[in-house]
Amino acid sequence: MELKKVLHSFRYAVDGIIYSVKTQRNMRIHYFVALVVLLLGFIVRLSSLELAVLFFTVSLVISLELINTAVEATIDLITDKYHPLAKIAKNVAAGAVLVGSINAIAVGYVLFHDKFELITENILLSIRGLPMYLYVSIIGILMLLIIIIKAVFYDIKSKVGLPSGQTAVAFAFGVAVLFISENLFLTMCSFAISLMIAQNRLSHNSHSFFEVMVGAILGTLFALVLFSVF
Repeated sequence: MELKKVLHSFRYAVDGIIYSVKTQRNMRIHYFVALVVLLLGFIVRLSSLELAVLFFTVSLVISLELINTAVEATIDLITDKYHPLAKIAKNVAAGAVLVGSINAIAVGYVLFHDKFELITENILLSIRGLPMYLYVSIIGILMLLIIIIKAVFYDIKSKVGLPSGQTAVAFAFGVAVLFISENLFLTMCSFAISLMIAQNRLSHNSHSFFEVMVGAILGTLFALVLFSVF
């Protein structure tokens, strides 16, 4: 009987997580970023302690977003009218998520700074002397590829289709900055802007989360492959 209660509690918790992923765009972004960051952690071979810190940081951000979702749902259940206290409660909950996200960025910088400098130093030296037309050509070829893919997967109802072109170009620029910049902070800012562009496409309902995610992956992989080839 006790085991059955535990299993039910576990199922309810999983249902809550699934609900947040289905209804909250920010939560989907958090999970996507968390997956990328954790994969990078294994790729660059972080130590056990560093991985533990990374897991804790990711879990903290996701937990705060879950609490934020619960607060919003509770307030909406109590009242559907505007109230200053309801606004304060929602703003404070969102502020907690923001603080956790800023902490995650700081932790990520500390954990990955030296790793990325060691990995990219030789690559940067080898491609930094490439002519500017090559970088322009990469973006041009990417845009042509996006047009072709959009033509194949064109959605008559939404009139946009797969993938998100702006997101793909934004992440391709992020990779370009990674390869040609000597400043890791500048690279992080570039990818932060790319994420904001992706969020903009979602918030304006211009694309679905899947279309934006495909655009980000396409732009990143495309630029990585071309930079590696040349």
